[in-house]
Amino acid sequence: MAEGGKHWAGIGEAGTLLGMKSLLLAYRLFGRTGFRILLLPVMTYFYLRRRQARQASRAYLRRVARQLPPEQRAGLTPFRHFWGFGEILLDKLLVWMGHIRPRDVIFETPAAFDEVDQGRSGGIIIVSHLGNTEVCSALAHQLPDIAVTMLVHTRHAEKFNRLMKQAHGHASISLMQVTEMSPATAMVLAERVEAGEYIVIAGDRTPVQGGGRTSTATFLGEEAEFPQGAFILASLLRCPLYLMFCLKQSGRYHLYLERFSRRLVLPRGQREAGLQRAVQAYADRLAAYCRKAPLQWFNFFPFWLADQHAAGPDKQDKP
Repeated sequence: MAEGGKHWAGIGEAGTLLGMKSLLLAYRLFGRTGFRILLLPVMTYFYLRRRQARQASRAYLRRVARQLPPEQRAGLTPFRHFWGFGEILLDKLLVWMGHIRPRDVIFETPAAFDEVDQGRSGGIIIVSHLGNTEVCSALAHQLPDIAVTMLVHTRHAEKFNRLMKQAHGHASISLMQVTEMSPATAMVLAERVEAGEYIVIAGDRTPVQGGGRTSTATFLGEEAEFPQGAFILASLLRCPLYLMFCLKQSGRYHLYLERFSRRLVLPRGQREAGLQRAVQAYADRLAAYCRKAPLQWFNFFPFWLADQHAAGPDKQDKP
């Protein structure tokens, strides 16, 4: 990333635990209508305060709009993007509180879910910041014999995770904090996959420590960096690799599971080329689902290389 631009993990948490508690209390007392009434000033405040996030939103919406027919471009505004993020935050909490149940989720690819259910070993599932990744916990309920662990950078959303734990005592049971993919971490994950567990990793955030392994891919028409970690891990563990996307459409969540590779092979001497192909294939699928729900990709950081080079210090983004 260009000097002066900020890595996503270095941006402070927005908001306070008290603010999020107030939103949750509004929902408990008055339902979603009360939540939305209180959400309006909250999101307006952050929309006005977070210049870098506004710029990142505009940059994304501009690129995705180019790939949509004219009739689908109306309403693609940064504030609606922010508003959708606020709504998703509530849904994330509701998932962990048990208020969004498996019957509220439409499993769009039953054959892929059956394949996971009938598999003898575990595997890796790549998710993204498109839609609501927490709904993938519905997978654990749909397939009770399948154990799922989500790798997260909880320090970046420490307040939100604290609130989830308060909302549901064992909410973090399937969360594993990972700031870097060390050999020790890889060994732990290998043991879990060997035991039949599925590891869930976000594929659209570069490594937390910075300077990690990434590949450049074309995403929505322009170059951006994507992490190689999930693909390297799948190759080392010789396990199945899946992509999962969860979109909110017509008030319900639609869960899509695709098998990316039964076994990802990175030939000796052509490893980087193989990783490049895998990362580009993932970027293409992510772009396809972004076109399905253009206001639901919540990555409010300079993502494309051109934006990173243009980014400068943003005093307004300090918590």
